[in-house]
Amino acid sequence: MLSAPSKTIHRFSQIICVICVICGSNLYAQESQLGRVEFPTSGSEKAQAHFLRGLAALHSFWYEEALEAFRESTKVDPDFAMGYWGEAMTHNHPLWSEQDITAARQVLAKIKDTPKLTERERAYLAAVKLLYGDGDKHTRDAAYSAAMEKIYRTYPDDLDAAAFYSLSLLGMVRGNEKSYRLQAKAGAIALDVYQKNPNHPGAAHYIIHAFDDPEHAILALPAARRYASIAPEAHHARHMPSHIFLQLGMWPEAAASNESAWESSDAWMKRKNLPVSVRDYHSLHWLLYVYLQQGRYNDAEKLLTLMKKVMSESTYDNKLRPAYYENNYANMAATFVVETERWNLATELFPENKTPAVSEQTTMGGAHGGHSMTAAPGGNNAATVRSSSVNLTLPFYVRGLAAAVGGSPIEPSIKGLEGLRGTGRSPVLEIRELEIAALSASMKKDHSKAIELMKKATALEEEMSAPYGPPNLIKPTHELFGEILLRAGKPVEAADQFKIALLRQPNRARSLLGAARAAAQNGNQSAAQTAYAALIEQWKQADADIVELREARDYLKQAKR
Repeated sequence: MLSAPSKTIHRFSQIICVICVICGSNLYAQESQLGRVEFPTSGSEKAQAHFLRGLAALHSFWYEEALEAFRESTKVDPDFAMGYWGEAMTHNHPLWSEQDITAARQVLAKIKDTPKLTERERAYLAAVKLLYGDGDKHTRDAAYSAAMEKIYRTYPDDLDAAAFYSLSLLGMVRGNEKSYRLQAKAGAIALDVYQKNPNHPGAAHYIIHAFDDPEHAILALPAARRYASIAPEAHHARHMPSHIFLQLGMWPEAAASNESAWESSDAWMKRKNLPVSVRDYHSLHWLLYVYLQQGRYNDAEKLLTLMKKVMSESTYDNKLRPAYYENNYANMAATFVVETERWNLATELFPENKTPAVSEQTTMGGAHGGHSMTAAPGGNNAATVRSSSVNLTLPFYVRGLAAAVGGSPIEPSIKGLEGLRGTGRSPVLEIRELEIAALSASMKKDHSKAIELMKKATALEEEMSAPYGPPNLIKPTHELFGEILLRAGKPVEAADQFKIALLRQPNRARSLLGAARAAAQNGNQSAAQTAYAALIEQWKQADADIVELREARDYLKQAKR
């Protein structure tokens, strides 16, 4: 747990409380602080109260709380079909590629076809049965989305039908997909729901996901600024605004968002006496990344130490969120080493004797907080199976970069990465191999080879999906290319690479620093001053002993003479 709430997070919580009072005209919203949802059912009044809480929690991906509420609704009313619908829905996490078919089908088997079911309820039940029906996951997702579209069009006043249809479209987006059609459609539908009910948790949530890329993020900023106040009880609702804040390089806001999410999840765990595995380690990872962009290396290191301690003292047993401690730790440790350039920590944080065995079944960790699932063979098994418990590429990658900087052999790391490719082509693994080889060549002053390798790496990254959250690559290729070009004595070309890097991930500290250095070497004092000044402003809370901070201050002092 963080040692003490910061002044920023204190203000953030105050704002949430004020807006909740203003928006809490609805009795349900006042009680739950999960937003305002309206969903008539044929269940009893008491069952309905639990159902609405579950529904609101579901829209904020608070699956544990939603599951509990839906089960309470059917405990009160065993024939309450929509309570079982809700419970089944908690076993599908569309944006994280997670689905437990076995658990969902067992729940759906409890539904009884009674005369009191409305046609609308029957439509929802038919849709969820398609979600867990025949075919592979992609086929089921498409069938479910088509069914939700029909409900959406049949019942135009049903805002939850619109919200779930929007989410189903986002769930069909596949990795590295270049088209933006599905996201645009989902975003437009969610925006319409948001306009009709500004306190609908799903509306704000899905707007953020739909526009979570550098080009469209600004469209979600209003929703991002409000979502935490719509559903402050849900720690995921407190975290989600940071998706947009990161895309726009808004580090103070991103820090406050993730601090709030982490502390909220920690308080929930303690309040309900739950295992530590339920805490929001996704937000902890993002918070570490944000602190690093603010030059708060000591604060980031405390989070990494906390993650390491949690891993050593407990096991991950959260079945509703089949993420891994190891994936979060690996991403946090790799990010810390690369952002601080403390290469001496590479072997300490990733000991060679603890690198897991290579397996062809290994897949890359999911984009969302290390969540990763792979479809069982044929896609028809009762449940999906988890991928390896750690992103195996990161130990090889970080040790490889450290070896390149230190002039040590990089072949063991390259060989390790190549072994993890399995039978499929992974652009991430290829890029990591290229980056290690390019950095090694650069340090050996073989600049032409380094440049050739980095051209391939940047081309591969540009073919991938848009940047999202803390960089999946750990070290963005354009940023590394710019640094290599500076070492090669090509500041003009370097400036171009840093410009691209900052367009893709605004206000990244290392890219800002690179842009300042390139401008200074180009003799463009004005541009150098602007970049260094921006870095100093961004590092207002930075550790005083960071050498790059001293570099920025010294340059600005000299420029004034």
